[in-house]
Amino acid sequence: MIITNDNIQALAWDKMDGLLPCVVQHAQSGKVQMLGYMNQAAIEKTLSSGKVTFFSRSKQRLWTKGETSGNHLELVHLSVDCDQDCLLALVNPIGPTCHLGNETCWDSAETPAFSFVAELEQVLAERKNADPDSSYTASLYAKGIKRISQKVGEEGVETALAATVGDLEELKNESADLLYHLIVLLQASDLSLTDAINVLKARHQK
Repeated sequence: MIITNDNIQALAWDKMDGLLPCVVQHAQSGKVQMLGYMNQAAIEKTLSSGKVTFFSRSKQRLWTKGETSGNHLELVHLSVDCDQDCLLALVNPIGPTCHLGNETCWDSAETPAFSFVAELEQVLAERKNADPDSSYTASLYAKGIKRISQKVGEEGVETALAATVGDLEELKNESADLLYHLIVLLQASDLSLTDAINVLKARHQK
């Protein structure tokens, strides 16, 4: 259930002594960023400000993540589990989440392989307006949609040829090249993998 100001009261506050644990998850990569606790006032401020706010058990007050560091957690949406006693905040982090300066509070933990694709997409997006001499990606953006499209076509053909001859090692390499160039093409077109994934999701639901 998505949390709104209208259903905050329905959560299992009595069961949890007025504090609900809140798991914070990156909206793009799916990485778990941190765990905090929210009371009703924290949820209300999170919803009104768009920045994740917790109740600090050590300071005994509301605490907006990034209020001193500037590393906010921009809220996408807040939901509750089936027992209505644990929250999930889907966010877009601004800067590192962990107070130690790490990306997440589980920085050394193994993460799902697909989350790297989201990280790569973010890096490639940041290079759209960079100096063309600074990286291959920046130079590719500078050459424009036509050249990027040609690269996607070339890599697609090479991927298919590798599969046709049964060269699995080459198939992996060419598939990586194809995915990279496809992300660049989407970014150059002001789109993202999420847009393509949403099309797949819509088709799957039919």
